[in-house]
Amino acid sequence: MSTVQTTQAARDRVIAGGERRVILLGSTGSIGTQTVDVIEHLNRLHEAGEGRDGSRPKYRVVGLASGRNTSLMCEQAARLGVRELAVASTEGGCDAPAGSRVRRGADAAERLVREVECDIVLGAMVGSAGLPATLAAVELGRDVALANKETLVAAGQIVVPAARRSGSRLLPVDSEHAAVWQCLQGDRRGDADPSGAAPCPPSPCGAEIARIVLTASGGPFRTWSAADTYNARPAQALKHPTWQMGQKVTIDSASLTNKALEIVEAHWLFGVGGEKIEVLVHPQSIVHAMVEFVDGNLIAQLGPPDMRLPIQYALTFPARPEGAARRLDLSTLSRLEFAPPDTERFPALKAAYEVIERGGTAGAVFNAANEAAVEAFLSPGATMPFGRIAELSCRALREVGVSGLRSLADALEADAEARRFVSSMLGGRVDAARV
Repeated sequence: MSTVQTTQAARDRVIAGGERRVILLGSTGSIGTQTVDVIEHLNRLHEAGEGRDGSRPKYRVVGLASGRNTSLMCEQAARLGVRELAVASTEGGCDAPAGSRVRRGADAAERLVREVECDIVLGAMVGSAGLPATLAAVELGRDVALANKETLVAAGQIVVPAARRSGSRLLPVDSEHAAVWQCLQGDRRGDADPSGAAPCPPSPCGAEIARIVLTASGGPFRTWSAADTYNARPAQALKHPTWQMGQKVTIDSASLTNKALEIVEAHWLFGVGGEKIEVLVHPQSIVHAMVEFVDGNLIAQLGPPDMRLPIQYALTFPARPEGAARRLDLSTLSRLEFAPPDTERFPALKAAYEVIERGGTAGAVFNAANEAAVEAFLSPGATMPFGRIAELSCRALREVGVSGLRSLADALEADAEARRFVSSMLGGRVDAARV
C-alpha cells in the first residue's frame, strides 16, 4: 500500500471511530485560542448527540505548542486534558498539569509533531518558526490546517511535493484561501479528493480558472497620505479597522505585506501563476475572495470577519456542522466597496510577484526580512518609521542572494541571511539568529 493510500485509510478509520486527534501549534495566539473555542463548540455538538455515526466526530487535543506564554498554554492543557506540550522558550517555569511531558527549545514543536500520534495538525505558529514542525506533519502524512502562511512562502517548493508524496492535505485557515477553496468546490476537474468531495489543496486549478481575487481591508492607512503612512507609529499601525489579530499579523496587514504573503501562498495551494492572482481592497471585509472562470462567471465567498469560520471549515471538511461564528446579516450591509490597491504606498504587493517569478529561496528571504523589520518596528523605544518595514524587506529581496531550494536547511539558511541583512541595515538592533 502506498503512503497516500495508508494516509487515506487512517483518515477513514478516524471518521468511522468518531474521533479526531488534534495537535495545536501556536495554541496561545489569536488563531490558537479561537481554535480551542471551535473545538469546544464541536464537542458540544457531539455530546448533544449530533453525528454519533461518525459524521460529527469528537475532537481530542493531544498536543499543544506555544512560544513563551506558558501560563496560558498550561491553563489550556488543564482545561482540555492535554499532557503532551512544547515550549519554544527555554526560560521560565511551566506549571503544567501532573503527568505532562514538556518539550523545550526551538525544535520543541517539531518533536511534538514527530512523537505524538494525531490526525490533524493546526499550524498557527507565527512566522517562519512554524516551518520545521509543519513540514514534519506533512512528511508524516498528517492533515494540516494551515494558518501559518509563512510555511508556503518560505518553503512551498519543498512542502507541496512532500504533501503530494505523503497524501497530506493542506487545509487553508487563512480566510482568503479558505474562501478560494470554497469557491472552487464546484470545480471537480482537478485532483479528486478520496472522500469524494471537491479537491483539497495542494491541488492545481484547471484551465477554466481565469483569475483568483484576494480581498484586503486596506488596513488603518487606507485613506492616509503617503507621508503620513510612511511615518506612522506602532500604536497607529495596530488599530486594524475590521479584524482582531496578533501584533505581527496586524502590522503586516497595515503594510499589505500580509496580502503579499497570501499571494504567494495562493500560488502554492492552488497551483496558479502570479498572473492569475489579483488583490482588491475591500474595506468591509465581507467578501473574502472571488474566483472568476473563463466563461465570465464570478463566484465569491462572503462571511463576517471572524476567523472561527475558516478554522471550523478546515477542521470539519467535508462536513458542515452548525457554526461557532455569528451569522452574516445581509440586511445590515449598505454597500460593498472594491478598489485596486496603491502599490506605490504599499510596495510589498509588487514583491510578491517577484518572489513567485524568482522561486528558490526568494520567499524565505522576503519573509524573514519582513519579520525582522516588524520586530524592529515594534521594539520598545524604537524610532523606526512604519514605511521602513517594506523598504527593508524589498531591499533584502533585491540584495540578498537567492539560490535553489532543495531542503529545509536551504530555507533556514536564507532566513538567517535575510535577518542578518536587516540587522546590518539597522545597526545590529535585530536578532539575526532567531531561526
